[in-house]
Amino acid sequence: MQEAIAHHPGYWKDANDALIPVSKIKPIDKDRHAVVSELCAQARQQSAALIGFKVAAMNAVHAFIERSLAAYDVKQGGRKGNVTLVSFDGKHKVERRMQDTIVFDERLQAAKALIDECIQGWSKGSNANIKVLVNDAFDVDQQGKISTARVLGLRRHDIADAKWQQAMRAISDSMRIASTKPYIRFYERNDLTGEYTPINLDVAAA
Repeated sequence: MQEAIAHHPGYWKDANDALIPVSKIKPIDKDRHAVVSELCAQARQQSAALIGFKVAAMNAVHAFIERSLAAYDVKQGGRKGNVTLVSFDGKHKVERRMQDTIVFDERLQAAKALIDECIQGWSKGSNANIKVLVNDAFDVDQQGKISTARVLGLRRHDIADAKWQQAMRAISDSMRIASTKPYIRFYERNDLTGEYTPINLDVAAA
């Protein structure tokens, strides 16, 4: 439970930093505060333990890969690269994934301008669907970010137009990797179905 403030004994601070006499705080509010504070303190401890486990697991996978490659006198070039490790009996599986975060520089605006020119130059009947795809691809979310997947999806359209191809090159040139985030996941095989199911470490999804 929240202790009385050192310089203001007998008072608690509320969410607006106002000093409230302890005698004026309802018992249920004190009870709620105690439950929430204790659970969040325990959650912080569990979070720190999970972070420690993730680091240890990533290091263990990296060390194993180095031992395995050493048999061929090969050294791993850094810690990048996706890998799947399966136990001898096939019961368990560990996957390490490295996910790149892609961002676009100012050249993406050139791509958008070129695509707009393409759409305006094509006959009206044939460009309706493409126009919707383009508008969706360059639309921003609530955080003001453009969907990387939608922009890159435009490159899948095989359109034999020189200006469109130039726009696709502008998209490729504008791409850069801003960061790489490592993921490690653990699986256990279901003996009845033969499928691997995740060993859930996310308390919210458990």
